[in-house]
Amino acid sequence: MTTDSIEVSDLSVRLGDRLALDSVTLTLEARRIAVIGANGSGKSTFARVLGGLIAPTSGSLSVLGVDPVAERTQLRRLVSLVFSNPDAQIIMPTVAEDAAFSLRSARLPRSEVAERVREALDQFGLTELADRAAHDLSGGQKQLLALCGAVIRRPQLLIADEPTAYLDARNSRLIADHLLAPSDRRLVLVSHDLALAERCDVAVLFEDGRMLGLGDPADIVSRYEASLAC
Repeated sequence: MTTDSIEVSDLSVRLGDRLALDSVTLTLEARRIAVIGANGSGKSTFARVLGGLIAPTSGSLSVLGVDPVAERTQLRRLVSLVFSNPDAQIIMPTVAEDAAFSLRSARLPRSEVAERVREALDQFGLTELADRAAHDLSGGQKQLLALCGAVIRRPQLLIADEPTAYLDARNSRLIADHLLAPSDRRLVLVSHDLALAERCDVAVLFEDGRMLGLGDPADIVSRYEASLAC
């Protein structure tokens, strides 16, 4: 298995009585990967398996050369996650403290933590809010902070599951631009925003736990839209 790709072989996940993923096999080498499909199609389960939050029932996978089940510590060093509800990810009282909290496991010198926080807050336009109570932010600002907390760790892979779901058009565009900005890290983006999916390098389509398509985002989105018209 290569350290430059995501490799999944005959992967199935059963959640209670439901087969959430059914015999999925694929290899993803692109840097920006969109995952699309209807509610309940398996796309969020797929993202959570890649992030080590859900263990597969059967099959195997490798995320940048790491087994998410057997090598969870290594996976946490490589991967950061962002979800649709930022309140679930904001922990500390102030914006600056919350950004710094993401670095707690890195055991960095205090001066380096301060510098990384300064740079990250500036990158996400949060510098003037550094001392603001984190939970008093607007929805868009909270999602920026959640993304800031994920990126400050400098992950090799960022997994974003519906990061614009609860945002207005302006904030959705802002978050999307940050996610898709040129970067050395890889991105797995689960989204119902098909225009956003088309900005990625490759797209994966799920339906009823199965992978129905993998390829050029415009082609995969067109296939999905055609299925909705049936």
